[in-house]
Amino acid sequence: MEDVATKLPSFFKSRQVGRDSVKKIGMYLAGCTVFSLGAYLFIYSRLGTDPLDVFSLGLLNHVPLTIGIAQTLVAVICLLLVAAWTQKRPLLSPLWTFFSCGSLIDLLCFADAGRWLPLPPFTVMLAGSLLCAYGSSLFIMSGFGIRAMDLLALVIGDRWRWPFWLGKGTLEGLLLLSGYVMGGPVGIGTVTFFIVVDGCIQPLMWMNRHLLGFPEYWAAPISCVERNY
Repeated sequence: MEDVATKLPSFFKSRQVGRDSVKKIGMYLAGCTVFSLGAYLFIYSRLGTDPLDVFSLGLLNHVPLTIGIAQTLVAVICLLLVAAWTQKRPLLSPLWTFFSCGSLIDLLCFADAGRWLPLPPFTVMLAGSLLCAYGSSLFIMSGFGIRAMDLLALVIGDRWRWPFWLGKGTLEGLLLLSGYVMGGPVGIGTVTFFIVVDGCIQPLMWMNRHLLGFPEYWAAPISCVERNY
C-alpha cells in the first residue's frame, strides 16, 4: 500500500504533463492555421505587403536573393540576437513555424481559396490582419515555435521594460523604413498590417487568458505582454 501511495502523486503529475502537452500542441497548430489563413487573405487582397516583405523586396533590389532566403535571414538574425541576449543556445522551433506556415500559405494560394469570399479587398485585408494577430497570440501563449521577431520583441520588452506592442512595432518599423529606403513597395495594406497586427497581439493575449481562459505556457519574458493591462 505504501508503494502505491508514493507512486500516485507522480502518476497524476505525469497525466497532467500529458494533458498540458496536448493543449500546448493544439494551441500551436491552431496558431499556425489561423496565422497562415490571415497571411493568405492579406496576400489575396493585393493591397500591399507586410513590413517583412517590404524589407525583403527592397533587399532584392540590391542583392540576388529570393524572398524566402531574405526572410529566413531576418529570422536567423533575430534568433541569434535572442540567444546572445539571453545567453542561451538559439531556438530552432521558430524556423519550423516559418516552414509550416509558408507551406500552408502556398496550399491556400494553390487552391485559390479566396475566390469563395464575396468581400471587398479592404475587408479581406483587414480580416487577414486580425487573423495574423490572433495566430501570433496563440504562438506566443503556446510557448513553442514563437515567430522569431515576436520572440525578440518579448525579450526586448522584458529587458527594457517595454510593452510587447512597442518592441514589436519598433522592430517592424525598422524593417519597414529600411525596406522603403531600399525601394520596397509600401501601400495602404502595409500601414494597416503595421497598426493592426502590432497593436492587437497584446490585447488578444489578454483576451485569451482572462476572458477565454486559455492556458499559457510561455514562462519567460511574458511580463511585457501584461504591462499596461
